[in-house]
Amino acid sequence: MAEEDEAEIYEGMRAHFPISFGKQAKSQTPLESIHNATRRTTTTPPPPPKLQQQQSGLLFSLSSSSNSRLNNLRTTSPSDSQFPKPQIAPNSDEHGDGSVIGPPRPPESSLRCGDDDEEEEEEEEEGLMIGPPRPPPESSAAESDEDDDDGSGGEGEEKFRIPISNEIVLKGHSKVVSALAVDHSGSRVLSGSYDYTVHMYDFQGMNAKLASFRQLEPFEGHQVRSLSWSPTADRFLCITGSAQAKIYDRDGLTLGEFVKGDMYIRDLKNTKGHISGLTCGQWHPRTKDTILTSSEDGSLRIWDVSDFKSQKQVIKPKLPRPARVPVTTCAWDHDGKCIVGGIGDGSIQIWSIKPGWGSRPDIHIEKAHEDDITALKFSADGRVLLSRSTDDSLKIWDLRQTKKPIKVFDELPNHYAQTNVAFSPDEQLILTGTSIERDSTTGGLLCFFDRTKLELVSRVGISPTCSVVQCAWHPKLNQIFATAGDKSQGGTHVLYDPSFSERGALVCVGRAPRKKSVDDFEAKPVIHNPHALPLFRDQPSRKRQREKALKDPMKSHKPDLPVTGPGFGGRVGSTKGSLLTQYLLKQGGMIKETWMEEDPREAILKYADVAAKDPKFIAPAYAQTQPEPVFAKSDSEEEEK
Repeated sequence: MAEEDEAEIYEGMRAHFPISFGKQAKSQTPLESIHNATRRTTTTPPPPPKLQQQQSGLLFSLSSSSNSRLNNLRTTSPSDSQFPKPQIAPNSDEHGDGSVIGPPRPPESSLRCGDDDEEEEEEEEEGLMIGPPRPPPESSAAESDEDDDDGSGGEGEEKFRIPISNEIVLKGHSKVVSALAVDHSGSRVLSGSYDYTVHMYDFQGMNAKLASFRQLEPFEGHQVRSLSWSPTADRFLCITGSAQAKIYDRDGLTLGEFVKGDMYIRDLKNTKGHISGLTCGQWHPRTKDTILTSSEDGSLRIWDVSDFKSQKQVIKPKLPRPARVPVTTCAWDHDGKCIVGGIGDGSIQIWSIKPGWGSRPDIHIEKAHEDDITALKFSADGRVLLSRSTDDSLKIWDLRQTKKPIKVFDELPNHYAQTNVAFSPDEQLILTGTSIERDSTTGGLLCFFDRTKLELVSRVGISPTCSVVQCAWHPKLNQIFATAGDKSQGGTHVLYDPSFSERGALVCVGRAPRKKSVDDFEAKPVIHNPHALPLFRDQPSRKRQREKALKDPMKSHKPDLPVTGPGFGGRVGSTKGSLLTQYLLKQGGMIKETWMEEDPREAILKYADVAAKDPKFIAPAYAQTQPEPVFAKSDSEEEEK
């Protein structure tokens, strides 16, 4: 009674104050409305009514209390319901609060009096009205036809409980997302793209904006082709189009890169590393210091993370003739005891790691695919191998009998070299993505296949304009990750169901972004450079520019005037010489340029008397025998006569 009196006194006092008085309670968005905002609106047929009822009941139990559930049911109008209005007992109108959805509430009269007939009628009514009524046979037949046309069955989704009711998209890339890695705890997600970057997402630190906390660019100008976490999730491997793989820690700091080999050495076993671009890489599932890489140079290599400058093993695939055929993909088995590689000639080769093992494969499947193999995946027991190829097919192999595959699923378009294939956590389903074709009307799909029945279970439309490349089904989160994109955009789609998915997307979706307060305001001062303002800007006049140009010896140089007459030394100029020595000798009178006015014949004959009187060179040797020279007279005199 005392508590009730205090409540009445408080309400009476509160009535004298305005509504806005006092501290206002923060309005919290119910979790149910948040999940409704992320609910997928695709063309895939809805699950059966029973599954819808179970999911809706679980949603209420997770997101709101029983009181709020009853209030929501009371305020809902009958026109909003997609099911026909159930029959209401005649006496329910007197005590009902309004329209009734679902089973009617028991009347108070039946609770007070112990009438057996009324109790039996109520039990019958309750038994008839549990959940929405079944759809008529025409609608169920129509839905089954739609299921057959779309190729996705609601029964399969109900049987395997595929979490596809809600969806969020981790954006940030400008091109298709070609690599995906989720750590074992499910808290951090890595996505690599053709835009040369790697984005790191943390579900625990993200809010509803779904922004990455770090972006990396491992190698400038090289596409990211593969990402892989270590078994302890403290480091991850990054494979790009370059010849060197990189190791990063959990926060995105570079720990090292492996050495590159010598491209001029022909034998690949003698090189210290890969010599061409990498195609795929994967961390050992058990050992934290061992990784596997494959390259376009035609080799697979096993590395020790503790030593970046040396390799542990070089594997050369078996080929019909010596050549360098690229290895398009590689993978470990579940225990790390076998290695599988997809060769560029369409073959699949498997090596068992044992003492004294070499490059000779233990299992060699020739012509497994007609085109490049993009992904290989072992089952947990090591007996089944999945292979995905750009020949638009997915094949299931029994490693005990590899002459032909168990099943081939065709018409799965694949235009990317990183399209993978994955298992569900219980390995009862196989999932893979499809690419968009030019003439096709369907978008990028995520296809689910039954492993035991070897048939298509469901097809989920991820994006109408983007191709689906990578996919993964995390066992702890029970959420499906699918990467998609094209030449202009890319993102990672996270599919989940609030009723049976855990953590992951559920953590960050319900966390609203932090609101900015007045204290967060930071004034951005505008810095004015005095010389940048027009008032203080130094604008030199033309007079100053001319004075500055006159002081410049190059700009103020006067060109030489042309000289008439012949030049000297190959140059026309007033000095008639190109050297300082010639100029000084000429000015001193030591060089006399008289040869231009002299007759050549007279210049030679003036030395005739000296040569005859004092011969020095040839004339004394022939003095006794040489006849007397007779020079012809000038013809100019005869011509004048």
